Amino acid sequence: MTITEESELVEVPFWFDPLCPWAWVTSRWLLEVEKVRPVHADWRLMSLAHLNLVQRKGEGMSEDYRKQMENAWGPVRVCAAAAEHAGRDVLGPLYTAIGTRFHNQRRRDDPTVITEALTEVGLPAGLAASADSDELDQLIRDSHNEAFDEVGLDVGTPVLRVGGMALFGPVIRRAPRGEAAGRLWDGLVLVAGTEDFFELKRSRERGVRPSFD
Repeated sequence: MTITEESELVEVPFWFDPLCPWAWVTSRWLLEVEKVRPVHADWRLMSLAHLNLVQRKGEGMSEDYRKQMENAWGPVRVCAAAAEHAGRDVLGPLYTAIGTRFHNQRRRDDPTVITEALTEVGLPAGLAASADSDELDQLIRDSHNEAFDEVGLDVGTPVLRVGGMALFGPVIRRAPRGEAAGRLWDGLVLVAGTEDFFELKRSRERGVRPSFD
């Protein structure tokens, strides 16, 4: 399939928390899909911290993971502040700037990542201070709930909406490129077109981690 000027673009809402490596891989796949299908990613915020600490009440979490979730508020709050400052269109470039540093460059614990990313996309570095403010938390929750009220709390990220159906996934280790990305999209469209569809899943091998090649 090739994209023509007559193709009608399909908006695909995609909810992300910049901290999640699996959502990062899926987001890079969706950008590949944009190149070969009439698809446009609509980036929206969700919060792993809200999902795990509030909605799931921290049940079954180790102390290390709880600390990670407490720290997870920071980056998504900065994304919310950026959207308030410059409009939602900035979320895609900012996600790419933050995610590249967090995941590809493996700098998740580097305190300079957020200010670097803000500067890269032309935003004030001062927005980094939003990481410690709960002023926009309701905005984050509202966006988060738009997805999870529909898809449920027994899933995580990535979450996207296809053909009016919110879905968890696809969870992929490595983002397919070119037409391979398009074929995975085609399959997802077929699945989402089945009104009573709920779940397809296979267990991941122990120790399997996302690949950011």
